Amino acid sequence: MKVPIINHPDYVAQIGDDHRFPIKKFGELIKLLKKDGIANEQNIFEPKEVSLDTLHRAHSRYYVEKILKLKLSKDEIRKLGFPLVPSVRRRSLVATGGTVLASKLALKYSLACNTAGGSHHAFAGQGNGYCVFNDVAVAALYLKNKFNLKNILIFDLDVHQGDGTAKILEQYDDIYTVSIHSKKNYPLKKQKSDLDIEIENNIEDNEYLEIIKNALVTVNRKKFDFVFYVAGVDIHIDDRIGKMNISTEGIKKREDLVINNFVKNKIPLCGVLGGGYNKSFDKLVLLHSFLHRTCDMLIK
Repeated sequence: MKVPIINHPDYVAQIGDDHRFPIKKFGELIKLLKKDGIANEQNIFEPKEVSLDTLHRAHSRYYVEKILKLKLSKDEIRKLGFPLVPSVRRRSLVATGGTVLASKLALKYSLACNTAGGSHHAFAGQGNGYCVFNDVAVAALYLKNKFNLKNILIFDLDVHQGDGTAKILEQYDDIYTVSIHSKKNYPLKKQKSDLDIEIENNIEDNEYLEIIKNALVTVNRKKFDFVFYVAGVDIHIDDRIGKMNISTEGIKKREDLVINNFVKNKIPLCGVLGGGYNKSFDKLVLLHSFLHRTCDMLIK
């Protein structure tokens, strides 16, 4: 069988072609996955907007209402980084719904991937760093409440700390947050994950992969029911804001190492994109596709 892949045309919001965030990558990623035979009409699933009840488990009603009514202040919009327009609101709702759907399909099929997601800078009452709603926190709390999962792992390998995720989930002893990120990068003020591993600038493949291996040894000592994997590719040597020196081959090896670990241990995994701001747009899309390619190879 093929890995379930979640995608929606509205993942591409209308924010202007000159915007710093490479929004068109979401549309080009599904095109590449189709072209290479990873995605087809049998394994592509289109999500609905996340329900308000599900959203409210992670986000305050006041904040959700402000997003729905497009009522953020100028300062809040500046922190968010996106113009607050109807297509951004729509994208945020369907992308969050996409991670919820991917998590349900991962429970059924052992692996599933969104072609968006990993919006880990969104806090309960505030959007930050191109993140409106924290889709992984929303989906984790959905699984906890809907399926009574006892131990959920968030394994976040974006170059930036999953600060919003750590803060939203800090009160839950049965959701374990891991963030392996750049020490000297956004956000300036870090939050406290259950396990934070800070990395110095310009780290290269071998040292980085050794850190990942050691972190996997740590999490393997715990018995998790489910894992969300935030597969950020902004660790790449050619990323515009990443400050790390990880090669294309290093990212491929990371995906194989991480995903294989959880497959081997029979822990369902939901993969989400995380960040990526490569100098080459085509390379960025290819790097993001490694998540889906690796899951497709490993699914039974």
